[in-house]
Amino acid sequence: MNSSNSTTIHVSETKAEAKGKAPLIAAPIVATTKATPHPNAGWKKGAAIFDFLLRLAAIAATLAAATTMGTTDETLPFFTQYFQFQASFEDLPAFLFFVVATAIASGYLALSLPFSLVSIFRPHAQGIRLLLIICDTVALALTTAGAASATAIVYLAHNGNTSANWIAICQQFADFCQSVSGAVVASFIAVVLFMLLVMMSALVLRKH
Repeated sequence: MNSSNSTTIHVSETKAEAKGKAPLIAAPIVATTKATPHPNAGWKKGAAIFDFLLRLAAIAATLAAATTMGTTDETLPFFTQYFQFQASFEDLPAFLFFVVATAIASGYLALSLPFSLVSIFRPHAQGIRLLLIICDTVALALTTAGAASATAIVYLAHNGNTSANWIAICQQFADFCQSVSGAVVASFIAVVLFMLLVMMSALVLRKH
């Protein structure tokens, strides 16, 4: 008689296992996933395309403003033995600053086009949009400063200032005043386009 107590559990075979038909290893389960488009992908891509078009228009406006102001020069047909009556943008620091500011803005816009294209194909790239909105804000401030300084000089050229005994010169230098006025108008168009770019980028980042 064995003194140790033992318990034996008998596991009965199923009929399928007895016949050798039951699988010994469970079949692997393959799970498939299907990518679903982001619900905001459509309008964000449209906003990126509109951003690219706005940048093209802003390039045209800033480039037109810079070249028009930078080539403005008029010399009156009459002169004296000691004086020659000439008006040039280089004579006024405000106009020089205007040319530099709009040229920098135009160059920046040209460099930003590749980033804008990337945002078209990757509308959910938040880093690119954040970089663009920061640079657009700086360019907006620079363009606005240049346009404002030139506007003050253009106003004095058209109307003068009787308190400071500054006479209006546009009656004599009509072509000069017409050119600088057109450049100022183009710069303010660029300012509006920059504002649209900043607001649109802020909206896209808010909806991210």
